[in-house]
Amino acid sequence: MNSLSTMTYEVTGRIARITLNRPSRGNGITMALPIELKACVERANQDQSVHVIALSGNGSGFCGGYDLVESAEGVMEGGEDPRRPAGTVLDPLVQMMNHQPNSNWDPMVDYAMMSRNVKGFMSLFHSEKPVVCKVHGFCVAGGTDMALCSDLLVIADDAKIGYPPARVWGSPTTSMWVYRLGIEKAKRLLFTGDCLSGKEAVEWGLAIESAPASSLDERFEILLERIARMPVNQLVMMKLLTNQTLLNQGLNTTQMLGTILDGITRHTQEGYDFQQLAMREGFKEAVRQRDEPFGDYGMSTFKG
Repeated sequence: MNSLSTMTYEVTGRIARITLNRPSRGNGITMALPIELKACVERANQDQSVHVIALSGNGSGFCGGYDLVESAEGVMEGGEDPRRPAGTVLDPLVQMMNHQPNSNWDPMVDYAMMSRNVKGFMSLFHSEKPVVCKVHGFCVAGGTDMALCSDLLVIADDAKIGYPPARVWGSPTTSMWVYRLGIEKAKRLLFTGDCLSGKEAVEWGLAIESAPASSLDERFEILLERIARMPVNQLVMMKLLTNQTLLNQGLNTTQMLGTILDGITRHTQEGYDFQQLAMREGFKEAVRQRDEPFGDYGMSTFKG
């Protein structure tokens, strides 16, 4: 695992620790991240000494979503109207994934690429061994895919977690919000793009525990150690049993729809307007203008 570029991996006692490690970019998601995440989860599952996986992030926050600043600010080429869905347009996600900035958008190519990322994030859900995620600072946009695909979430009281791209230019590909919150609370967040504080995340049932930032690590370690006392075979059986409920509810089909819709959100009129603004004035400014009417300008400091 010496070749990891987006995270670190180590084992301490019975705990495998996966730590997102691009703090200067808000641990923004690149195409390498889901691949490395899946490899780390597989390594932990194959290690007979590991009982539980700890997922966290270095720096000022857990994860600010996809690292799209540079690609969203790219220069478009070609003479067609960039607003037109059938036109030649620089799609930041397509550029990032297949390095063809002038390709016509193909929804199934988009789906194939984004679904690979979903498989990487869902390696946390499908992991035989439990995954406990620690969130501090911020966990927004694509960062929530990893947090919500984990089994348990421990969060700082003052952290922010949510999916602001629901306002424009995104649909949650792993589609875990309803399964974690219930339909009404999920609608409340996705109809507004609002974020929850850590305390609110616990009140809403999204996180299992919140703590002041100063004691977050301590509370996280206590939970990890308690889980690590369990025999691995019991942990595997309990996770299989509980996960089966979500699978029976059609999680795979919901994720397919969410991933297809994610591509469409980037190719609506509003999506093209957002992209054009990002190219003219910068991605952070586009996010600021998206979020400012909702009174949470602070979300524009995140990457995705």
